[in-house]
Amino acid sequence: MKVVKFGGSSLASGKQIEKVFQIVTSDSERKIVVVSAPGKRFAGDQKVTDLLIECAERCLLKQNPLEMLAAVIQRYATIAEELNLSSEIITEIQADLEERLNGDRSKPERFIDRVKASGEDNHAKLVAAFFQEKGVEAYYVDPRVAGLVVSDEPGNAQVLPESYERLYSLRERDGLLIFPGFFGYSKEGEVFTFSRSGSDITGSILANGVKADLYENFTDVDAVYSVNPFIVKKPKEIKELTYREMRELSYAGFTVLHDEALVPAFRAGIPVQIKNTNNPSAVGTRIVNERDNTNGPVIGIASAQGFCSIYVSKYLMNREIGFGRKLLSILEEFGLSYEHTPSGIDDISIILRENQFDMEMEGEITRRIKLELHADEVKFEHGLALIMVVGEGMRHNIGTMARASKAMARAIVNIEMINQGSSEVSMMFGVKEVDEKKAVQALYEEFFFPVVTV
Repeated sequence: MKVVKFGGSSLASGKQIEKVFQIVTSDSERKIVVVSAPGKRFAGDQKVTDLLIECAERCLLKQNPLEMLAAVIQRYATIAEELNLSSEIITEIQADLEERLNGDRSKPERFIDRVKASGEDNHAKLVAAFFQEKGVEAYYVDPRVAGLVVSDEPGNAQVLPESYERLYSLRERDGLLIFPGFFGYSKEGEVFTFSRSGSDITGSILANGVKADLYENFTDVDAVYSVNPFIVKKPKEIKELTYREMRELSYAGFTVLHDEALVPAFRAGIPVQIKNTNNPSAVGTRIVNERDNTNGPVIGIASAQGFCSIYVSKYLMNREIGFGRKLLSILEEFGLSYEHTPSGIDDISIILRENQFDMEMEGEITRRIKLELHADEVKFEHGLALIMVVGEGMRHNIGTMARASKAMARAIVNIEMINQGSSEVSMMFGVKEVDEKKAVQALYEEFFFPVVTV
């Protein structure tokens, strides 16, 4: 049995859904199909999820949402027309949307979750209707009925353990099962969504729940590339990598797969195959528990901007019991999460995403650290990019760090910080955002082969 998930670009139009139909029906082992909300059809187009969020926000501001509602309905109507479906499905979708928009708004975050989840929910109904119209035994599955139970955290729901046992019963159902991604239901029966692009998570949860042999994730690229193709022209495709490697790469900027999506599949030991809806014959990328490290120490290089560091220096910091805990407690009081904490004997840097705070908060944090921890120096540094060099082979290869450092030195890139993960699967380098592209190109040339850069 295979669980197969299609992203928003794969379901953005009637033509794309026809491709999905051909892919699904070409393999009898594809039993459960997880669908996203309609994505962008072309550059400049809007995703249905974004339209729904704007619609919900207008309602909360007591503004007229009819324009946005009409835009959402029109997207579904266009798809239905392209697929020659009757208007009944659009009538059903419109009624569902209006009911959600007229629902309880006393808890704004929950209201937004309820509205934006309709993107996947209604698209699953439309896709199921199309499969039925084509003569295939296919059924829309309500996540609540199926038993997908999640925590009551708006926009960041986590699957609850009891879901897996409940979802196993889907194996016994007849026909193709069309399951909406991105959301589940709390124990109290309220809708809560995963973080954005959370349909990947749904697919992984279902693969675990039904004990699938394979989780196929269809997107709009042939494979996972060893580096961002917008930085390096025609980068090498990755045929196989481990869960750990993909998790590190996804966290650090690879957008092919949600960085939390692999956990349920990993725990069940289910391989994941990345495929292209527009080129299904391409081999794609397989994600597994273990692989042969025959490609060298590095499998991929990822980067992301938007970080800053808080540098804290204090003489004899290493002898002060509880210093790190006190420092992180201050950040916790401001609701800040951190990414990395490289440290020395008398200093420590906290790496954070800088969109979490403003200048006023920065000043207050600086004041608190100096006052409460008696730090000698507290300094914020903005405009950082993190570059992650990832590969299981690094654990058995000497000199990888030296090669990376030399490559960036040759490119005249100053390294602001270095941090190696305890798993030894990744190395993180902090550089100025203006040097990100140059650094990635230098690293790629060092660990793969010389290329013509963009």
